[in-house]
Amino acid sequence: MREHVDTAYDSVEPLPGRLRAAHKLPDRPGALLAAHAGDGDEGRERLAFEELLLDQIVQLRLRNETRKALEANPLDALPTLSATWLEHELPFTPTDDQRNAMAEIDDDLAKPRPMQRLLMGEVGSGKTVVALQAMLRAVEHGTQAAMMAPTETLAEQHFATLQALMPGSLVPAALLTGSTSAARRREILGRLATGELPLVVGTHALIEDTVEFHQLAVVVVDEQHRFGVDQRRALDAKAPHGLAPHVLHMTATPIPRTLRLASFGALDVTTLKQLPKGRQPIETHVADGERARSRAYERIREELRAGRQAFIVCPLVEESELLQARAATAEYERLKATELADFDVVLLHGQMKSREKAAAMESFAAGNADVLVATTVIEVGIDVPNATVMLVEDAERYGISQLHQLRGRVGRGEHPSLCLLFGPADSARLKALAQHSDGFRLAEIDLELRGEGELTGTRQSGLARFRFARLPEDAPLLERAHGAALDLLAADPDLAEPEHVLLAERLAGIEAEPVAA
Repeated sequence: MREHVDTAYDSVEPLPGRLRAAHKLPDRPGALLAAHAGDGDEGRERLAFEELLLDQIVQLRLRNETRKALEANPLDALPTLSATWLEHELPFTPTDDQRNAMAEIDDDLAKPRPMQRLLMGEVGSGKTVVALQAMLRAVEHGTQAAMMAPTETLAEQHFATLQALMPGSLVPAALLTGSTSAARRREILGRLATGELPLVVGTHALIEDTVEFHQLAVVVVDEQHRFGVDQRRALDAKAPHGLAPHVLHMTATPIPRTLRLASFGALDVTTLKQLPKGRQPIETHVADGERARSRAYERIREELRAGRQAFIVCPLVEESELLQARAATAEYERLKATELADFDVVLLHGQMKSREKAAAMESFAAGNADVLVATTVIEVGIDVPNATVMLVEDAERYGISQLHQLRGRVGRGEHPSLCLLFGPADSARLKALAQHSDGFRLAEIDLELRGEGELTGTRQSGLARFRFARLPEDAPLLERAHGAALDLLAADPDLAEPEHVLLAERLAGIEAEPVAA
């Protein structure tokens, strides 16, 4: 053991002296000695800085090299179709955040290098409008655009939203999922291959080998963290030979800056924080016990009698002997016979047939059903402005971001809304949701509670990938490392200067390992 420690002390110092002096860092042997001796936190911080610096250099290089290696179809002509739609046919006025996002994306699309941008938005901030504008830029250039969503329910909702945002069927579009009939599928594939169909929305069905595009130029991947790296690459490969599509990744899960730097460094990031006018506040309560349950259902009945609607979300589809949690099917039957017997209740879960799911969702969206009992298939993409109550059973079984998404299904109309989370009153996650409505603050709290994990790449086991750095506590250190990496690569992109040789050798060993995409 002593030999191993002595060898570590004699290890090569990869950080240039000038950089160490600028950041007041001890050398590597000194840091190791201090860390082993337990002499304050200075030794660990020095080793953590090195770790974070190397990681940031790898990610920045990955971004730069990817863009140098690939070419994309530059969509640089003056906007015609998209400008007309934005100014005259969009049924509402975009927020300043949305317009800024569109401008950033337009700038990316005009370049001959593929866009790789993450559009991150608060629940209900209008990401779909921004995505549609990017897709219309492809259409007006005579090319094609595709939007891929992780579930059929979400793909169907996106397709319906796009049609609502384009009055008068501005652009021919189609929906392609695993449930699309064989005849309809053949028709869609034929029109995609000839270029007759410029816009398609779908699920994983879009990446099947039989799907061919005439000239795919823009890809939108919604809830991108729910797709594997290989699945996202498979859609990229649908572009014409020798070209890569411009890709807009979307997520409704706010990602703290700490994680953005640590895990999404290869992407440019655009954030939507402004909510469209008319959004109503959502009052959130943690509830536990039969007395609270009785009051909760009385509040739901009050809203229903006033002409509003309610969601009730359960963690399971069917009851389980192993898991003590409420199931959607059993709760649906119980509520119809008890607390909500005087109202129309419908059921929605992922194991239902597509036509049954569509019928339930259409009934609720049209106001024909008062209550929708569902699993988390309604987590994102569902827009029913008349719904004012969200009740979540066994809320402690969900993460903060998922609960925030569910809460975002209400508060979309003109009436104040209510979110009821049934779970332990002492749950830190549930208390955070009751206290905060800002998704970005909740994301920071979530990170503090559960640690960093690994959100990208093919290894998604949730194990932290740093040996010395501790995120989010080391967020200031990460910011410093990010700045230092930018400065180093700006001054010496290839790290070929004599003072950077040892750093380049250390990086060569890291870059030989699999890198998160």
